[in-house]
Amino acid sequence: MLSDGQVRAIRSRFPIFNHKIYLNSCSQGALSDSVDAALRQYIAAWHEGGSPWDLWVEKYEAVRAQFARFIGAEASEVAVIPSASAGMNSIASAFDFAKRRKVVMGEFEFPTMGHVWLAQRRRGAQIEFIAAREGRLPPESYARAIDDQTAVVPLTHICFMNGFRSDVAEITRLAHAKGALVFMDDYQDCGTRPVDVKALDVDFYVSGTLKYLLASSGVAFLYVRKNLIRSLIPTISGWFAQAQPFAFDVKHLDLAEDARRFEAGTPPIPNIYAAGAGIALLQEIGLENVSQQVRALAQALIHGARGLGIRVKTPLDSAGPLVVLQSSNVDAAIAKLAERNIVVSGRHDGLRISFHVHNTLDDVRQVLEALEKFPELMVHEERAV
Repeated sequence: MLSDGQVRAIRSRFPIFNHKIYLNSCSQGALSDSVDAALRQYIAAWHEGGSPWDLWVEKYEAVRAQFARFIGAEASEVAVIPSASAGMNSIASAFDFAKRRKVVMGEFEFPTMGHVWLAQRRRGAQIEFIAAREGRLPPESYARAIDDQTAVVPLTHICFMNGFRSDVAEITRLAHAKGALVFMDDYQDCGTRPVDVKALDVDFYVSGTLKYLLASSGVAFLYVRKNLIRSLIPTISGWFAQAQPFAFDVKHLDLAEDARRFEAGTPPIPNIYAAGAGIALLQEIGLENVSQQVRALAQALIHGARGLGIRVKTPLDSAGPLVVLQSSNVDAAIAKLAERNIVVSGRHDGLRISFHVHNTLDDVRQVLEALEKFPELMVHEERAV
């Protein structure tokens, strides 16, 4: 567990805390001094070399290996992509729906996941959405939907709307028992606790850098289980997906043997510099330390909000990082908090408050004190008479 002094030292590396309480990592991670320096390093290389592509491609491969270590994979199993959507599309385009047509997913997925697979209906895919029950998607709901016709089960780790955490291990077991593959979206959690894709046993895993990996938009990572790579031939492609991209061969499609085949165009080098710095900072702090800090803050907020009678949409035993409180007017609640220099976000009727290792119990206290000032904007639990 990090000491208060260690957390303050980490916090001092994020200049935004000089003037704001930042609780919106679920939308965009705060900018650290190390990511700022990495972006300046990219600019300096551009100034000095003009087009130092040997250096930049080396950096691109280094970040691939860095992220692979971060999730317990091999570098050959990781594609560097511009967004999670790009990775989802590349994989979806490689599916053959002639024998297995069903795609089973819960309604808690981020919209992109639904859009990508719905777009496959013209290729034969049949999409089945699982409805939530009282804000939850238990494994038994998946068990009823997954069958021998199911090709893939897209699965969000944490719901962006209410902070619900899926039982990845059990749902993956259910899917594999029926011969279906699992595509895990970990964008709302990756960077807040250790990840081991081999232990999770998922077939595909995607995350990006702009949230809890503390970097910019423009870079995401796609893991594909090694024994699946060569069997999947994406119809979305580009020159960096080829075995020899610098052969500049326009007349032949010669996909890479490894996960690079799921890439497409020129890599986003500035964002790659930022990504490497963000991941390195988290590795320096230690993911177990991050996890413990985030859990303590999430539980403190849940306990405090319940003490005020505010309805909590997130499961009460949540380990974070996202806690969602129900609001009768989310936009107004966000504006009221902004007047106090507290940055949060909202989705539907949920006021989203997200924690990272740079946040403190004092942040929680200030949020609760602010919420107490405008009770009319929050939904409260009915009190027993």
